[in-house]
Amino acid sequence: MESVKLIAAVSLTALLGACSGSKDPAVRHVRLAIGGQNQMVYLPTTLAQELGFYREEGIDAELQDFAGGAKALQAAVGGSADVVSGFYDHTIQMAADGREYIAFVTMLRFPGLVLVTSPQGAGTLTTIASLKGHVAGVTTAGSSSQMLLTYILQRHGLAPDAVSVTAIGSAATAVAALEHGKVDVGMVADPAFTLVQRRNPGVRVLADLRTADGVAGALGTRAYPASVLYASGDWIRAHRDTTERLARAITRTLAWMQSHTPQEIAAKTPKTFRGEDDALYVDALKASMPMFSPDGLMPADGAEVVRTLLAGSMEKVRRASVDVSKTYTNEFIHGR
Repeated sequence: MESVKLIAAVSLTALLGACSGSKDPAVRHVRLAIGGQNQMVYLPTTLAQELGFYREEGIDAELQDFAGGAKALQAAVGGSADVVSGFYDHTIQMAADGREYIAFVTMLRFPGLVLVTSPQGAGTLTTIASLKGHVAGVTTAGSSSQMLLTYILQRHGLAPDAVSVTAIGSAATAVAALEHGKVDVGMVADPAFTLVQRRNPGVRVLADLRTADGVAGALGTRAYPASVLYASGDWIRAHRDTTERLARAITRTLAWMQSHTPQEIAAKTPKTFRGEDDALYVDALKASMPMFSPDGLMPADGAEVVRTLLAGSMEKVRRASVDVSKTYTNEFIHGR
């Protein structure tokens, strides 16, 4: 009789476990395309792996590293990635093309990029307007860094083609392009910016998008949600449980970051991404912490700001009727 009870109990436990677990166990392996793991703007995506949060949420995350957000998006569109860790504006750009991509957890409140001069150009390039006729570096063609640069130029009275734009990648390649004078200015993220500034104290910052004040000065707004996790609407609807688990892993990571020091965060960051100078990386973290979202929520007013800025610099967005509320969701964020 006892053995019968034991078998029944085990069977019931297994049944309950199956019911409470993932509705789509076959897709727990998630191919996650990142627009540059060596950029701090995507740090939560990597930290979630290092902290074991993906694994604890039942996700086998395959992190795919790309040169920029545009390349990561291409991977998702082409079918070699399921989810993208990229900038939110890409979901609006895709909506303007009639394609549904939805952001489901927000990592950055601000873009986290810095428009900085090369050491050679610091003496003469003192304002945005002075960039006319010069060369500007962005991560990749069509990236969010290029879109933001375009808007900043227009806001200061320059046409987009008043500046020659070239791709410089991120981290080491971006640093080299600036220091060797291959570009006159560059849109770079930390830790690349802090490294350039530390080694070349004379460089000039023309726009700092890591803080609310910096974003207000450069973009005229204090809200500009940036890096998110997003996927196609079809993928999210087919894998709701997996999407929720991914969102929970990231929100746990964001909460962990808020409760730990820059030194502790740096210690959990892979050496290949933080570089050889640990103190420099910690300094970069200190300066960049304001940009990280504390809760993973997408603010409705911030989403609308992104659409407005995009419409100001991209004709296809300006001409399209984009319902911004369909380009993001907070339904997978617990405690919202």
